[in-house]
Amino acid sequence: MQNSGSRRKRLLGGVLLSLWPFSGALAMDPFVVADIRVEGLQRIAAGTVFNYLPVKRGDRMDDDISSEAIRALYRTGFFNDVALDREGDTLVVSVEERPAIASIKIAGNDDVSTDDLLKSLKQIGFAEGRVFDRNMLDKVEQELKRQYLARGKYSMRLQSTVTPMERNRVGIQIDVEEGEVAAIRHINIVGNSAFDEETLLTEFELGPAPWYAFLSDSDQYSKQRLSGDLERLRSYYLDRGYLNFSIESTQVTITPDLQHVYITINVSEGDLYTVSDIKLSGETIVPQESLRKLISLNAGDTFSRKEVVESSSRLSEALGDQGYAFANINPVPEVNEQEKSVALTFFVDPARRVYVRRINISGNLKTADEVIRRELRQMEGGWVSTEQIKRSRARLMRLGFFDDVNIETPAVPGSPDQVDVDLKVRERDAFSSVNFGIGYGDTQGFLLNASANLENFMGSGKQLSFSFNNSNVNTIYSVAYTDPYYTLDGISRTLRAFYRTTDAEAASVAEYTTDSYGAGISFGIPMSEHDTIRLGTDLEHTVINPTSDSSSAILGFIEDNGDTFNAIKLVGSWTRDTRDQAIFPTEGSTHRVGTEFATPAGDLQFYKLTYNTKLFVPLGKSLVLSANGEFGYGDAYGDTTELPPFERFYAGGPRSVRGYKTNSLGPRDDQNDPLGGDVKMVGTVEVLFPPPWEGQQDSIRLSAFVDGGQVYDLSDDLDLGEIRYSTGVALQWFTPIGPLSFSVAMPLNDKGGDDTETFQFTLGTF
Repeated sequence: MQNSGSRRKRLLGGVLLSLWPFSGALAMDPFVVADIRVEGLQRIAAGTVFNYLPVKRGDRMDDDISSEAIRALYRTGFFNDVALDREGDTLVVSVEERPAIASIKIAGNDDVSTDDLLKSLKQIGFAEGRVFDRNMLDKVEQELKRQYLARGKYSMRLQSTVTPMERNRVGIQIDVEEGEVAAIRHINIVGNSAFDEETLLTEFELGPAPWYAFLSDSDQYSKQRLSGDLERLRSYYLDRGYLNFSIESTQVTITPDLQHVYITINVSEGDLYTVSDIKLSGETIVPQESLRKLISLNAGDTFSRKEVVESSSRLSEALGDQGYAFANINPVPEVNEQEKSVALTFFVDPARRVYVRRINISGNLKTADEVIRRELRQMEGGWVSTEQIKRSRARLMRLGFFDDVNIETPAVPGSPDQVDVDLKVRERDAFSSVNFGIGYGDTQGFLLNASANLENFMGSGKQLSFSFNNSNVNTIYSVAYTDPYYTLDGISRTLRAFYRTTDAEAASVAEYTTDSYGAGISFGIPMSEHDTIRLGTDLEHTVINPTSDSSSAILGFIEDNGDTFNAIKLVGSWTRDTRDQAIFPTEGSTHRVGTEFATPAGDLQFYKLTYNTKLFVPLGKSLVLSANGEFGYGDAYGDTTELPPFERFYAGGPRSVRGYKTNSLGPRDDQNDPLGGDVKMVGTVEVLFPPPWEGQQDSIRLSAFVDGGQVYDLSDDLDLGEIRYSTGVALQWFTPIGPLSFSVAMPLNDKGGDDTETFQFTLGTF
């Protein structure tokens, strides 16, 4: 065939490729390559083949080079088959391309999103446009199974379908049958003697779900969550003095039906260690006596890793408050194995005192820089203080303008003793709004409202509001303007005016109506970071109108005091606020003592004293304990015979004692309508927690509560046994149009004549 000018030689891959160098039948006589031609290409450019082919024109071709050329082209992963032919002095490269992946479709994957799955597949080289490799598809199936097994779905099933398409392409369809998460039946801890298994399992997120936790997923096995539980178990022992505690092994057993999991954890507790001595060493800067008080461990105490870490953090913060932002606290334990004790030395390296070069503010699209800067307690040019930075953030969050405030202190490049303070805010969408709406309240009935509520007017921090509300109870027109920095010292001023008509019967109290209008001015004087005193005066004109069904109590008040009143009130209050934020606080408290005094210059003489307190205590990462208390006392003096009906205290309803009809508690008149009281006592204890669904933690909060309260008339004995109690669950939802609340409550000690309501809610803008 060589004499005829067409000697062909086909070299095959696979098994033949490994045998070819030794087969005389497949041998190729050496020749010099004059030209190279590539056949069989559909998508891949010929230049790509030439780039990988280790043969060029003018090269000498022999068996060894042919072998290497075939291997080189196979290694690209682009081809199913490669063959080399010779036509005269032309090298012919014949290839069969592997198909390209035209599409990847995944169905049935509810637990893991398609985007997340495709991203993970792309990381292992399986994506649209890539060359299809059957071996790679097997790896893909294993990767998908791995992801589901890590989520505890051991019964999952996978079916892959490859469909040929035009232009040498394929479509990949992956059908997933996820199955159910394997439920944990029991967790067994072996080797524990210092603490019983029940106590240790309270540290676990995983475990059999109790019958009442119908929304809990604690029994759904997950490898990642188990790892977290094991770390919590380790910390539990280390925080209680067991330095040599270790987890020897963990066995996860799955039942044959792949539906249930049994977990066995083998532990070695080791011995209990105590603290033998505490020392401070290094350059302490701050007097050692002050620093020593920040260390919560003492000689003789059980060693605790948690207390060591927290003590180090407090020492670091103390130095940080003095400008040593990069102070290093290194606790070094000296373990005495014979005495089972630990001597702790806290080495203090304050490093350089660090100063603030510049405060950079970002994210404030509406709020002026000045509004933010006047709340800051960390100043430019001063040394950096961790406490002042924390105070600055807390003050900004209490404004109510921002969803979040993030503060970082990056070092200034090239300067060892300077940092910048980068403050980034995320503004709340609804701090300035104009609303028109219809709502419904369990007390007010249907409401028609219109309001312009500009809490951050023109980004200045000033508050301006106009409102009109019309309901079964009230028709209100009001305007208010507050300048929180009326003076540079932070004294605020509020101006307000209103007109209001009220139908008391519609509010479930005694039968009468009132028409009133007035105006007032008040000033807020900051006394400290947390304390504010407010002083002001109100001028009010009120007309009380009896109805044909008014009780003798209402008619008697009008007969003794008249029906038209001009009142000149002096108002004052002291407020202490240490909450971490204004909306949905998680820690801190508020206390407010208020007084209202109608002077003898007016037609009515009376006074009222009130005290309100709210306490928030974090319970772990997501739970918050809230305790609220309210006390009110009022009385008349001078020519006024009693506290006016429209100034009395009321209790019951969604804002006081839930489960009882609004304003229904306390004394009643001869028409059996609530008359209000001179003394009010209300208290609430709640456990607050976020909703179980994702994405709403900043705007929705759930609670389980116990309420108690009552109002009393001064003419009667104050009987604490008359306090009404209730318990239930509630939902608070902060929306752009205002707060919405729902509660389901069960009265605990209601008596005959009490008006109870199991479900109470408030909708709309008030």
